[in-house]
Amino acid sequence: MRLQRAVLRTVAARGSAAEELPHMTELARLSAAERRRIIADFVEDALDGVPAPAYRSGLLAATPDLPDDPTPEQIGAWIELAALVREPELRAALRRLAEYGARTAPTAGEPRAAGETDAAGEPGAVGETDAAGEPGTGQEQAAVRVAELMRERGEAAVTAGIAPDSPAAEPLVAELIAAWIPTQSGTPDPATEDGPAARARLLEQLETAAEPAVERYWQLLCTVTGRPAPPRWDTAGTWTAAALRAHLRPVGLDRSAFDGTDPDRVLYAYEQVARDVAALVAAVRPADLDLPTPCAGWSVRQLLDHMVWENLMATSIAEDDPRTDHTADHLGDDHVAAFTDSARAALAAFTGSGMLHRTYGPYDAPGAMIVQQVVVELLAHGWDLARATGAPTGLAPQVAEETLAAARRIYGAAPRTEGSSFAPERAAPPGAGATDRLAAFLGRAPG
Repeated sequence: MRLQRAVLRTVAARGSAAEELPHMTELARLSAAERRRIIADFVEDALDGVPAPAYRSGLLAATPDLPDDPTPEQIGAWIELAALVREPELRAALRRLAEYGARTAPTAGEPRAAGETDAAGEPGAVGETDAAGEPGTGQEQAAVRVAELMRERGEAAVTAGIAPDSPAAEPLVAELIAAWIPTQSGTPDPATEDGPAARARLLEQLETAAEPAVERYWQLLCTVTGRPAPPRWDTAGTWTAAALRAHLRPVGLDRSAFDGTDPDRVLYAYEQVARDVAALVAAVRPADLDLPTPCAGWSVRQLLDHMVWENLMATSIAEDDPRTDHTADHLGDDHVAAFTDSARAALAAFTGSGMLHRTYGPYDAPGAMIVQQVVVELLAHGWDLARATGAPTGLAPQVAEETLAAARRIYGAAPRTEGSSFAPERAAPPGAGATDRLAAFLGRAPG
């Protein structure tokens, strides 16, 4: 009766839509055993025939049930969970994880599903083993710590604006690999040292665990049972996987890429490039916003939005409050004002915060080099915009040669792999200007 009253209160409080009412009515009628059977049948069906007994036991041990007097949030989570377990997408995802676990498991057990929590509420780690959701061995606890390290480093890299295929990402990849390798003892053909095989193995684990439906399953389960939800992995997992794809072979950090950057000259270069690009942006008509650009898959509008983001992101780093809204709309209804305002704010931040004379991040990247990267980005994307709109590409001739030299210094060792920031370098035509040669270096087709 208490559950029925709680459901009725939730209906009244939420003003539930007509499509929700049958589910709430059904929930009120179900016994605790019937609710548990819904989840148990789902697990048994999804894992039927997969030789992963410990994995199955862990899922069944985590079967949720509502408390006697659930909150509206718990009732809503249960209704969503009951609908989710009927979805073929979730069943297929869970089966893929189980099959991977059965194929690669250590002798002591099998990896827990992405997002699964143990008795202490810790998230299942990449390659971690466990028995029915109970706290694991020392090795398993080490795997939890490695998973947390990956999440912290990945989120910090995104916040700091470190591109996964940039030279600055390599030390982070090496650190994560070094922490992860000891957790692999006991697995088939375990990695023993950093190298292409180890990095490919970790990448495979991350890609296998990237199952949004399964992550949502565990989030709902935690809400229903009143346990803390596991940390989200989407941001860190996406960045780490991209960094591994770009850095499948270990390389030493070339700190020469950090050297030789004159702050005063960098500031002058930014002013020149921002001025010429602003003139291009001002000439863009509303009808031009849907035109294609040399950046594959980007329209002029998307290109402009990215250029505004580059200014905003650099400004936020200078102000020690890095932005995380990369996917937001930064252009609004006035693309000219958006770019002009962002460039003005960036210039003020560069000069007013001391950024040009400071260092940032765990590897002490000079602020002047971060600004230099913005210069490279704006000049390259200014070239993209000029090509898209039929304007001349000879932008910022006073600083184009030194910007090209900076791009070679910063990105010369960066891999040009699928998903990288830049395509493989192309040959520039004879007599090409510095901006055209910069575009060719960064993978554009000049001419």
